[in-house]
Order: sequence, then structure tokens, then C-alpha cells
Amino acid sequence: MIIQTALLLSVILQFGAFFKTLGLIRKTRFNVSWISISIAFFLMAIRRGNELMIFAATPEPTRVDYFNSWTAVLISLLMFVASFYIRRIFNLQEEIDKLRKQSEAKVLSAIIDTEEKERALFARELHDGLGPILSSIKMAFSAIDKENIGQKNKLIVNRTETSIDHAVTAVREISNNLSPHLLEAFGLKKALLSFYNSIAVSQKPALELEKYSIPTGLAKNMEVIIYRIICELINNTLKHAKASKITVAIFPHLRKLEIHYSDDGCGYDPDAKTTGNGLANIRSRVKSLDGKANILSKKNDGFYMKINIPL
Repeated sequence: MIIQTALLLSVILQFGAFFKTLGLIRKTRFNVSWISISIAFFLMAIRRGNELMIFAATPEPTRVDYFNSWTAVLISLLMFVASFYIRRIFNLQEEIDKLRKQSEAKVLSAIIDTEEKERALFARELHDGLGPILSSIKMAFSAIDKENIGQKNKLIVNRTETSIDHAVTAVREISNNLSPHLLEAFGLKKALLSFYNSIAVSQKPALELEKYSIPTGLAKNMEVIIYRIICELINNTLKHAKASKITVAIFPHLRKLEIHYSDDGCGYDPDAKTTGNGLANIRSRVKSLDGKANILSKKNDGFYMKINIPL
């Protein structure tokens, strides 16, 4: 009776081991070798059940039968314990992967944060240092009495004043691109529209903010990174897509901020090798926010990118 109870327990343990290994198939990403192990555990559980029925049907079991039965019980127990610890190993591996991703995101975030601080510092130095000098030169030239100089000199002064105006405008634009002041003053939407309107190209596609809803209290560094991402996408469209329309949607969904960007240009092949760093920079910025970026596009069928950023 004891051996029969032990054999029944071994069947239960064997099926328990099978179900534990079966539950790990998804974690192994449906690896063929792990699926084979799970099938083997199931067949061994069936075999234990068969051994139990054979032993129960045997009138006088021999020592060999007892030995085989107790060995089967021990094997089932060891396999159940092993499956339990294998599960712990997988859980530990998941934790390690999670910590690694968090560490990578923190490092990338620190790098981008440092980059933005350097941009802001350089923009401030450019605006506060070079800007006043150009303004002083402009004022000096404006004080010249143009009526008492020759026509040739008057033309030179006018052209110089025009060049100074262009230089002041260029400094202002460079400073704003390095550190978007409108982003701090008026928010992301105004900064994006200002950036797009400042782009001077002969044939610029139409920009449509299809859906725009930013949660209140969004971190400033997140706003800056989102601004950089969308600006980079717009630049890529202008350089490569030959599009007539750009559509951007930004909205919260299921505790994530979703960004949908698309154009109706010549498309993009995700498998093609690219020489530029545009998409790599975008992926790095998304990763720094612990987000995910997916490109759903193919050649000659426009470009579409979906970005999810946890809130």
C-alpha cells in the first residue's frame, strides 16, 4: 500500500513538473529545445501513471519491481524540485534583464540630460555673448549719416546692415534650435509649430497635428526629448521622403504617452542599411525614457512610426 501511494504521489509530482515547464515556454520565447523538454516531462508523467497501473495489477511484485518503483518515485521528486528551481532561475533572469534595461535607460537619460544642459549653456552664451555685439554693430552703423557719404559708401553701409540683420536672425535661430526657449515659455505644441514654420525649403509638406493631448505635470526633460524626437522625424521626412503631408498625434493611452508620426512620402525599408544616425538617435532618446519605438513602413508606401513612453 505504501509503494502504491508513493507511486501515485510520483505521478502527481511528475505532472506538476510538466505544468511548471509548460508555463515557462513563453518565457523561453517558444524555444524548440524547451518545448521538447516539456513534451518529455509529459511523456514521463504518462509513464509514471502506467507504472502505477502495472504495479497495482501485479499480484506479487518482485524486489526488482520495488526497486524500479522507488527509483521512479525518487526521479519524479527530483524532477519536480528541479522544475521549481528552474522557474526561479528564469524569474531571476527576468529581474536581471529588467534591471539591465533600467540601468541602460538611466545611463542614456543621463547622457541626453547632459547634452541638453550643454546645448542650453552654449545657446545662452551665443545669445548673450554674440547677440549684443551684433546689436552694437547694428546701432553703430545706424548712427552713420548716410546723406553725407558717397553713393558707393552708402551702398556698402546698407549691405552691411542687411548682413548684420541676417547674422542676428541666424544667431537667434541657432540659439533656439540648441535650446528651444518657446518650449519652456509656451509648451511643446507651440515649440513644434515654431520649429516647423522656421524651416525654409521651397516645397514644404503640410503639417497636421491630428490629435494633441499632453498630460499636465509632464516632466520638462521628457518634453525636451519628445521635441527632439519629432524634430528629427520631421528633418528625416524633409531630407528623404518627398512627402506632401506630415501627420503627428500625441496623446495619453493606458498610462503611456503615445506618439504617432506618419508621412505620405516614398516610404522606408526597415531592413535596408542606412548611413545616417537619425533613426538611431531617435531610438536612443526613446530608450532613455524606457519607451518603445516601432516602425510600420515599407518602401513606396509612406512612413509610420509608433512610440510608447511610460507615464
